[in-house]
Amino acid sequence: MDADRYLARIGLDPTDVDRPSLAVAERLQRAHVTTVPFETLSVTGDPYDGADDGEGVTLALPHLYGKIVERERGGFCFELNGLFHTLLDALRFDVDRIAARMVGDDGAGRPPANHHTNVIDLDGRRYLVDVGMGVPTMRRPLPVDGEVRTDEVGYAWRVVESDRPDETYLTQYREPGDDDWQDRYLFSDVPRELSYFEATCDYLQSAPESPFTGDPVVSMATDEGHVKLRADSLTRIVDGNESEDSVAKEDWHDVLEREFGLRYRAN
Repeated sequence: MDADRYLARIGLDPTDVDRPSLAVAERLQRAHVTTVPFETLSVTGDPYDGADDGEGVTLALPHLYGKIVERERGGFCFELNGLFHTLLDALRFDVDRIAARMVGDDGAGRPPANHHTNVIDLDGRRYLVDVGMGVPTMRRPLPVDGEVRTDEVGYAWRVVESDRPDETYLTQYREPGDDDWQDRYLFSDVPRELSYFEATCDYLQSAPESPFTGDPVVSMATDEGHVKLRADSLTRIVDGNESEDSVAKEDWHDVLEREFGLRYRAN
């Protein structure tokens, strides 16, 4: 992996990341989530090319580097956090891959290891550093000790103890202007290898009941909030408020490139 080229992909210079520190980790995370989109096109394919699915997701690191850095694509959590881990490691961070469970609308976290996140250790304190989520996106390192961190667009985040016997922690967020916390994902701070996620990755890109095998979704953090593209609509989220515009078939690829810097070509 060429770390300098990866940094250029997310708009940073090597001088911006001179040593492992909380400030550098925050710089890396924010740059990543506002530059590299969360997208499921490798699973669903182009919604207008007549194909039933995309080229598939492969977790081999050279493939991820080629896709995200060289071809300037995005991906979902196994890809984005999977490759981001290697950048953090190359920049001398003490970083672990961690398996998590995204919590659905029913409050359940299933299947196991349906989310890949990263945890760094700085001066004996552990922080989630996650660049692999859709909306809402975590923009800055989050302490695993319960401290609340609020980002620049008003989303508050925290990690609390889980009441489940099979997971230790629960990550929660609170939308701007809201008083209630919402569950995001469960996890235990146990280091894993990238190969640990392969079975769930294969399931999520092939099972009919998977949230990723339906309509395509592309999303990214912005300076004001978030932007999300589906097959027929573009949603902007600013200050927790959503506005939606329809997107015509003939305009979809132009919107994809304009809003996300992404030219989709299956390879």
